[in-house]
Amino acid sequence: MFVKICGITSEEDALLSVALGADAVGFVFAPSSRQVAVDRVRDIVRRLPPEVLTVGVFRNELPDRVVEIIQRAGLRAAQLHGDESAEQTREVKSRVDLVIKAFEAGHPGLGRLDTYAADAVLVDSSTPGSGEAFDWRLAEDAPLSGHRVILAGGLRAENVVSAISRVRPWGVDVSSGVEREPGVKDPVKLREFISTAKAAGPDRQSDGPDSDLYANGPYDWQIDF
Repeated sequence: MFVKICGITSEEDALLSVALGADAVGFVFAPSSRQVAVDRVRDIVRRLPPEVLTVGVFRNELPDRVVEIIQRAGLRAAQLHGDESAEQTREVKSRVDLVIKAFEAGHPGLGRLDTYAADAVLVDSSTPGSGEAFDWRLAEDAPLSGHRVILAGGLRAENVVSAISRVRPWGVDVSSGVEREPGVKDPVKLREFISTAKAAGPDRQSDGPDSDLYANGPYDWQIDF
């Protein structure tokens, strides 16, 4: 199970997330209580091992600006968390290694994911970063087959097993569910969430078509994607 810890604002939280088994860390560049400066992110990323996927999170930013920030910060992926069109998403994808396109549950864009050409789709609540869960039936009923689905929105150690069981996503994403306060991660919550999510993911030894995607440790995302 791919686990992404989002809303990272400090080197300490980034290193701790990685040490506890996170496969990816996310840095928010959109207006938010967790927003971080590009230069600060660049300094943090330099300290992280190369097998960790580093993601910049944007909301309704121009493609050229997204690409500029990704390159300046030394990030590997862009997460587009606004109303970006399929054309804008494809433009970013043409210039950035990996792109995650986020939609709120029930968004009509989930019915035409192929037009966005993103590497993964993130399904979130209507209020990203609020810690509010949504009705997971909306994700269950969405036409997501054949896509790497990352589930977000109100996840925490206490409910991530139920979420994974119902939606069967490729990965999970958490921010406020592992925080002491906005932008500051809680070591105990981080440990519990990551270990619980990893244990709840599909068995690596299964014979399913995606069995090779679920390693018990940091992804070799360069092969996976």
